[in-house]
Amino acid sequence: MRIGVFGGTFDPPHIGHLILAMEAQDQLRLDKVLWVITPISPFKHHIHISPLEQRLELLEVALAGEAGFEISRVDVDRPPPYYAVDTMRLLRNCFANAEWFYLMGEDSLGDLPGWHQPHLLLALCDGLGVMRRPGFAANLQELEKALPGVCDKVQFFDAPLIEISAHDIRHRISRGKPFRFFVPSAVYDRIIENKYYQEDDHG
Repeated sequence: MRIGVFGGTFDPPHIGHLILAMEAQDQLRLDKVLWVITPISPFKHHIHISPLEQRLELLEVALAGEAGFEISRVDVDRPPPYYAVDTMRLLRNCFANAEWFYLMGEDSLGDLPGWHQPHLLLALCDGLGVMRRPGFAANLQELEKALPGVCDKVQFFDAPLIEISAHDIRHRISRGKPFRFFVPSAVYDRIIENKYYQEDDHG
């Protein structure tokens, strides 16, 4: 089985997330995409994040009925810090016979040498599914010097450039601006029903 790992805070999950996961699944021939919701991101420690229960609720309704997408609690059910290398180690222990592909944007690929234990993370991944970003090209030669073997793991895929961010959606909601088509219908309905994000305290 080929499994993609898609990590994030998903605050809230939006159509950009879904399109990225869909294209990765198709182009990388993944049997499943695991959505790994992160309680606290090591890269967003200075930003307030909505309660985990709220984000889990919205992700559940966003992915309802999508057989190829599954929420993973691998980070939810363990103590911090939440580094990708620890996430991958735990996942491999649970599904030892699977092939694992860590999904990221091309900008994140360029930052990979600065991640926690990047050499070990690379060893734990059978591939890195990297979404190309127009106007941005990772320097693969320099990356290979810093992380030998990384180029053999990289598998690029393309996805439409969707200029939507969770921060912008939260900002819109808190100011009463329309956001109906930025998120799946079920997510929109749940946000309206529970009055989520009406006070913008997310930095």
